[in-house]
This record gives sequence, C-alpha cells and structure tokens, in this order.
Amino acid sequence: MRCCREPGAGNSGIISASYASSQYFAPLNRFPLRRLSLAIAFAALLPAACRSAFQPQKFTSQESLYRASKREYDAKRYENAVAGFERLTIELPARDTLFPRSLYFLAKSHVGRKEHLLSAQNFTRLAESFPSDSLADDALFQAGLAYARLWRKPALDAQYGETALSTLRTMLAVYPSSALAGEAQKEINNLVEWFARKAYANGMHYYRRKAWDSAIIYFKDVVAKYPETATARDALLRLAVAFQAIGYKEDVTETCNTLRSAYSGDRQVREICGAAPVAATSPTP
Repeated sequence: MRCCREPGAGNSGIISASYASSQYFAPLNRFPLRRLSLAIAFAALLPAACRSAFQPQKFTSQESLYRASKREYDAKRYENAVAGFERLTIELPARDTLFPRSLYFLAKSHVGRKEHLLSAQNFTRLAESFPSDSLADDALFQAGLAYARLWRKPALDAQYGETALSTLRTMLAVYPSSALAGEAQKEINNLVEWFARKAYANGMHYYRRKAWDSAIIYFKDVVAKYPETATARDALLRLAVAFQAIGYKEDVTETCNTLRSAYSGDRQVREICGAAPVAATSPTP
C-alpha cells in the first residue's frame, strides 16, 4: 500500500492513503447522493403521474367530464383534453347540446398538439353533422386552416392545399355573412398565391433549360388561373422573353401590351418590352 509522509515526521508520520482520502473527501462522502438520486427519479415520474391523474372514465356525469376537459384545455394540457372530449364524442347522444362543443374543443385540442389532420377531420365532422350550429362556420374555417398547415411549401404536393382551398370556399358559400368571411377570403388569397408560385416554379424549371414550349404552358397556366396574384406579373414577363426567344412576334406584342396595360411604369416591363409604340397620326390635308 502506498503511503504519504508528513514533513518532519518519522515513520510515525506515515498516513495511510485510504485514511488521507477519507479525510480529504469527507465533505463529499457526507453528501446524500442516494437521496439526490431518489429525488431525481421522483421528479422524472411527476409528469407521468400528472397525466395519469386525469381519468375520464371516473367522472360520474357527462357534464362534469365536459367541464373538467375544458379546464384541461384552458390549462393547455391538451393530451388530457383530447382524452376527455374524445370520450364525450363517443358517449354523448347526437342531439345533446354538448356534442358539437365537445367536437369543437376536441379539434382545438388536436391543434394544440399540432395534430393538424386530426383537427381538420373533427372540425369537418362538426360542420357536416351540425350545419345549423353557431360553431359550424368557425369549424369550417378552422378546418381550412388546419389543411393549409399541412401544405408546408408551394413546391410540395398540393393535395392538402387543394382541400384547404375547397373547404374555405365552401365556408364562404354556405355562410356568406359569417364574421369570419374576411379572414377566410384572406386565407384563400394566400393559398391561390401559393398555387400560382407552384405553377410558376414548374415553368421556371423548363425556362432555365430553354425548353421554351414547356415553359410557356406553365406560365400561361399561371396567367389564366391566377390573374390576380403577384406571380401573374412574373409569368407574363417570362412569357414575353420565351416568345422573343422562339420568334413568336404576335405573341410578344400581345403579351407586352398586356404588361404595359396592367403594369404601366414598371421598370422590368420597359426593359423586356421596350417603350410603348407611338400611334401613327394621319397627315393634315
């Protein structure tokens, strides 16, 4: 065993290594490591314990379960709220006034959990099952927003974007006087702009490769389907360049006239199309 010697001491000054370490690290040895470990383990179990404390099956009435589920929703404990409202939508009779409200907050709880497809499905179910309910227009609006969130970029598959657009347009057609009509139209405009950008990006794919005919098809599609979007201007500009590249003079003239009429004073229009031709005047007799 290795030993250490105190200065100025003889053999009697030899201190065993184990004794020295026990004195040196006595403060650490006295620290309640076991208690600390137990405390950490207990803290890790707390979230699970809190979640399991909410048990929808233990409520004696549907009214009390609804109130408790709403409290969980208001407290942003969305997992508990989903469990409670989901049970209500299974057990409540179709004519119970709590049924549409339970569907609504079930869908909202899914929104809180970022489960957008489930939220859209429940909002749609509410609107279809209770079209005369005061929440029906809100439900269709929220369903459209939920589907729109699932279309994350214009370049991605637009299936959910199409469903969002259809849902919002249905909402405006069925509930034209809804207080949410303005917001719904704004969301529709945003979606239409995304569709225009998607078609334009497809056109640019061929434009960069000088595959003019294919590019023209997509740019014409943007102009025809989405004329009110900001992207329509860009598509017209690219059309003018594509027609110039393949020598379609009449199409160049028509496209440039459209650009000058819609975007008079635009710098890019002047650069691509030039100044507007001066009308010929008849000579004075």
